[in-house]
Amino acid sequence: MRTIVALTCLLFAFPLPTVADDNAAPPNVLFISVDDLNDWVSLYGGHTQAKTPNIDRLASMGSVVFQNAHCPGPVCGPSRSALLSGFMPHHSGVYGNAQNMLRAPLVQQNATMPEYFAQHGYHTFSRGKIFHAHATQNGSDKGQWAFENWHKGEGGTGVDRDRVTSRDKNLIDGKPGLQSKHTRGNGSEFSWGPSKGTLQQTSDYKTAAWAAKQLAQKHDKPFFLAVGLSKPHLPFYAPQSFYDMHPIDQVKANPILADDLDDILMPSGKPKFKPSSDFLWLKENELFQEVTQAYLACVSLADACVGEIIDGLESGPNAGNTIVVLWGDHGWHLGEKLRYRKATGWIESTRLPLLIRTPAMKTQQDCKRPVNLIDLFPTLIDFCGLPAKPQIDGRSLLPLLADPAADWDAATVTIFGEGNASVIGQRWHFISHRDGTRELYDLEEDPLEWNNLASSTTAAAKAAMAKLADFVPQEFADPIPKSDPKLKKNRTKGMDQTLKATRDLSILK
Repeated sequence: MRTIVALTCLLFAFPLPTVADDNAAPPNVLFISVDDLNDWVSLYGGHTQAKTPNIDRLASMGSVVFQNAHCPGPVCGPSRSALLSGFMPHHSGVYGNAQNMLRAPLVQQNATMPEYFAQHGYHTFSRGKIFHAHATQNGSDKGQWAFENWHKGEGGTGVDRDRVTSRDKNLIDGKPGLQSKHTRGNGSEFSWGPSKGTLQQTSDYKTAAWAAKQLAQKHDKPFFLAVGLSKPHLPFYAPQSFYDMHPIDQVKANPILADDLDDILMPSGKPKFKPSSDFLWLKENELFQEVTQAYLACVSLADACVGEIIDGLESGPNAGNTIVVLWGDHGWHLGEKLRYRKATGWIESTRLPLLIRTPAMKTQQDCKRPVNLIDLFPTLIDFCGLPAKPQIDGRSLLPLLADPAADWDAATVTIFGEGNASVIGQRWHFISHRDGTRELYDLEEDPLEWNNLASSTTAAAKAAMAKLADFVPQEFADPIPKSDPKLKKNRTKGMDQTLKATRDLSILK
């Protein structure tokens, strides 16, 4: 008999379906990832002009909308590695995108989330970006080793090169921009523009349509279906129809404080940060509205693909026994703190959308408790009645699914590089840097984090900082080795077919 966690559901709380005995059908899991999706979803209020009717619909069908959810690490690799392995970056040593989690000792000893579900009777299958991609000696590692059936995504349409805007290439609507010293590239190309073709021809839609087809079928076993959407990750290419949803003459960029970084000082008294090259290039070319439109367009594209997946679930035979988890892997700056992209400890980089819907849920409820993607592994283990896995990090969210206002005396931690920690509670946000720099923000009074209160002498600020500082890890694991950058050329070899053989599920905990 499975051990079931008994929960007392308070008034107005959601009744949680449980597996009463071995003859009951275990719930299916639909696991939807949206790459680089920040709080620019209408449910979250990150931008008032965001248009996400399908994510809104998923919430209205009956979901807990976690309003204070954060990532384990504010870039794709560390966040996804932590979520899928169950180990925070400061335990695994996975701090950056160049570190393949397979080289972490903890991951070598423990089953990842899909592997653990496969060990306990689930059919696991996937398409799209779930694990972060890495180059290997034998080809690309996209996490195909973790699933019983892994399906490679299909390519989409190209972009209209005559209309591309690119910081890296110093192009504005296909034409050379002003001479600039801020065009040097770092990371993904910072560019946007309308793609060729229709929604149905994009790679994300093809992934969504494939997932909808799987959901429309009956399955002999409970399933764990992981679906990864690539937008709104850079470059911000989307069909013209999604740009048209956000007319440029109506788009409003988020407010930016010109001296926002002046109150963040190192122990030496010198400024810790300066505006990023992305920000400075956009500023000198007056493109804040245009990049805002491009990100909004890609968010709407991702939302349309979510709608296709949800339609497939609702019209098929599995809707009554499937838990749906929709998550972004981290936040994304769009001008806040005079920067774009991610990889910081500020809330724009750590906060993300997280929705969970169980078959028993009938109405939407918001949860303001601080939670983390690291909590999803223990949550799904509990909900699906799998044996406990006490060695992993995180805590089960089942109490919050039963009552989103339940007591939750905790803060949540994001690790942004070895020695750096961002700690968020219900009201306050504390950031501890390896070099001794400290930041403190009152999110109720200052949601845009314009005023660093780390040096404040008020009793409230001092008490908040002392409390949140206790959550900063005392020890950080040594970083695992980085992948050899020369291996990137091996991506042309296709998928590494040797990786699955390195994972012996019979010995993984």
